Order: sequence, then structure tokens, then C-alpha cells
Amino acid sequence: MFIRNLVRTGAAAGLLCCVSALAFAQQGNPAQGRLPDFTDLYEKSSPAVVSIDVTQKARRARGMPELSEDDPFYEFFRRFGQVPPRRGPDREPEAQSVGSGFIIGSNGEVITNAHVVDGADEVTVRLSDKREFKAKVIGADKRTDVALLKIDAKDLPKVTIGDPDKLRVGEWVVAIGKPFGLENTMTAGIVSAKGRDLPQENLVPFIQTDVAINPGNSGGPLFNMRGEVVGINSLIYSRTGGYMGLAFAIPIDVAMNTVAQLKEKGRVTRGRIGVQIQPVSKEEADAFGLGAPRGALVNGVEADGPAAKAGVEIGDIIIKADGKDVHSSNELPRIITMVRPGTKIAVTVWRKGAQKDFTITVAEMKEEGATPAAKGKGPAPKEKAKPNKMGLVLSDLTDDQKKEANVKSGVMVDDVAPTVRGNVQAGDVIIAIVRGGVTTDAKSAAQVNDLLSKVDKGASVTLQMKRGEQQFFATVRALNGE
Repeated sequence: MFIRNLVRTGAAAGLLCCVSALAFAQQGNPAQGRLPDFTDLYEKSSPAVVSIDVTQKARRARGMPELSEDDPFYEFFRRFGQVPPRRGPDREPEAQSVGSGFIIGSNGEVITNAHVVDGADEVTVRLSDKREFKAKVIGADKRTDVALLKIDAKDLPKVTIGDPDKLRVGEWVVAIGKPFGLENTMTAGIVSAKGRDLPQENLVPFIQTDVAINPGNSGGPLFNMRGEVVGINSLIYSRTGGYMGLAFAIPIDVAMNTVAQLKEKGRVTRGRIGVQIQPVSKEEADAFGLGAPRGALVNGVEADGPAAKAGVEIGDIIIKADGKDVHSSNELPRIITMVRPGTKIAVTVWRKGAQKDFTITVAEMKEEGATPAAKGKGPAPKEKAKPNKMGLVLSDLTDDQKKEANVKSGVMVDDVAPTVRGNVQAGDVIIAIVRGGVTTDAKSAAQVNDLLSKVDKGASVTLQMKRGEQQFFATVRALNGE
């Protein structure tokens, strides 16, 4: 699981990690003949790294009043098995936590993780020269996990901001922070991967490293060998609660975009174009005549939304947005959300075997609300037909079913054979069949069965489906036994 609050790991494990890193480094660059020297980097960069202490006042739970044992009501409650809390000293209990951060402005601007200061009643920033300042939280954004703090100080040392796009996998990087409360601790490792997608973190293309990150490192900087900050250490993957060689940092360009908006208006606005998308598989790329799988497949277009007004349709594959290639569906939300609402951007889609360009005016993303559950009701009881070549039992839609599904035409999936592989289930409505770059509307069960009967054994076909309020594309493969 991904965790932010970590626990202590064994000393033996830490020693093993150090030995392994040393062995790797000695044989990883034989031309160099020696390990990289981090001493100058530390001396230059560490003064701009800060420790962050957070205090949260524990709120007393409402309920039974606090009574002293001398109070006559104390005995009353005790006899009925309800022992009231004893009245203690007149002070609120406190919870404390630590984190790291770094100075981006000599006037006292400090960056850390949003989760470090979440719910804080008091934030104290401690500099490397041991000076302490009470910090004001200018703003925080949970989606990118970035917070901007301000302390009342001048002429402070500040970090140099680097370009995470220039990072290469295998490149040395270092972290400086406050693991386990040990201030200005440096750890080193390499970039393990770039653009990493993590569960429920789809707006951040994380930098994965094997740098030792532990409790207290959160919010601290990740430096390249030139002493430039390229990321903010934020997460680790662990089964034990401690460091296991998988650490994740927020790219600094993503963080600085958040910081700029927090400084300007105290909150973060994100762009949207009003489409629902899904990944493009190899089979779906073949079905749409795209060749290699890339881009984001549009399976829903918001009525009167920015994309709809521009002419984007269901079945389009967005391959370029705002001048950037869309290699995978995960990249599109990151590109669009970085665009200021009201900005016009160019979007290129793949449609019917050719590229088509649109200009879309980006709207503002609203706070996400609850998504209504899809009904997915199946057809009325009827005599079942035999499965077709794809293992699907289909039937014509009644007028009531068309009205309920909000479609003009389509075919109901009554049953799915256990051997079928693909995101299809009973109650789905097939809207169209996509094959060889050609999209054919589904008008009747007989028509769809006939089209599917012509699919070669073991070949696949892509279906445009509707399930409740959700539209999507599903690829299924013809049964070999037919």
C-alpha cells in the first residue's frame, strides 16, 4: 500500500540497503571508477532545506462531561456503569508531527507537502542555522500534495529549481530532510522510473527513486547532481511501513504550477474539456486503424461541454493536446488540468483513419461530486437465444429499453459465456461495432450476430457499449471453439 506516515525499520535492513547501493554504484559506472561525490552539493544546498514541526490540538470528544471524584454526580454515573473522565489540568492535549521543506524565496517562501500541514494548528519552520519561525500556511492543494508556507524572514538561502523533464532513468539523485527527526540528513540513490502512475493520484506523473525516504522526509527536496531541485519527496511503497527501495517524488514543475496559483489567488484552478476517456489497447488500436496503441479513447462527451462544442465525438482518439503528444490516456488529464481555464488549445484526434484538428476553449474543473451508480438493468425475461461467435447472447431493444438507456438504436446483451474475456456483462447495450477503422451502428441482434460471425477464430472486435449512464469501448475475442 502507499503510505505517508511511516514506521521505523530494522538497522540490519538499512545496512543491507547501503551495501547493495555501494555494490551497484561500483559496478554501475566502471568508466568513472569511483562513486559520485555529494559533498559540494550538500554544502551548497542544505542551508535551503528546513525542518517543519506541526502541532495539532486534540479536540475533546463530545459526550460525558469531565468530573472530579469529589463531584456528587461522579458516583451517580459510576453506579450505572458509566465512569466519566476525570477532570485534569486545564489544557488541551496536543499531537505533534514532523516533516521537511525547502526555501524557494529569500523572502521566506517555503514549500512542503500538503499532507504534512493538513489540520495543523501551529507550524514551526526550523532553519539549518537553528533559527525557528512560526509559519503561515498560504495555501495547500491536496490533489498535487503541495503546500506553500511563509515565514517572517529576509535574505534566506534558496534552492535552484531544475527541469524534471531532463531527468534520465539511472541518474543519481539525493534527498535532504528530517527522517525520524534527524535534521539535514542526506540520502542518495537513482531515478528508477519517470511518469509513474499511482492509485488515486492521476494528476501527478511521479518520479520513482530508490533514495531512502523515511518518516520526516515528506515535503523535502529531491536534488539532481547539479544541485537543482527536481522533485518533492512525498510517498513510498511499503508492506512493512518502512523504506523498501520504492520512493516517489512530485515533479517540481507540477509543484511550482500549484505554488504560482496559491500565491496568486490562494487556491488551484484546473482545466477540463468535458470528455470521458479510457486507455487504448492493442486490439482497439487495430480496430480504429491507429496502428500502435496511443492516445486517449473518448467514450463519453459532455453535452454542451467544451469538447462537444468544438466537434469532438465518441470514438475519437485524442493523440495530441495543447502542443503535447498524448502517449497514454493517463497523460491527457495532466495536460488539460495544467491549462488555465478560458484558454484556447489545439487538440488533434484520430477519426475514421485520419487526423482531425479542433480548437477547444478549456473550462474550469469543479469540485468532484458523487457519481451516480449505474443502473445496468437487464432485459425483461424472455426465451434465451444461443451465444454468437463471440460468446454473447443478444436481443433487440424494446422501445422502453431504448428510452431507459437513452439510445436511438442498440442491442441488449442478455448473457455472456464464462469463456468470454473482456469488459462485457449482461445488461450492457451494444451501440456500435468498430473493426478495421470502420464503425457500424448496432441496429438489431440479427445484424450484430451476422457481423460477428464473420470474425476469424481467435480474432478480436471492439464494441462501443453503454452501461447505465456510462459509455465505454470493450474488446472481446472470438471463441476458438466456434
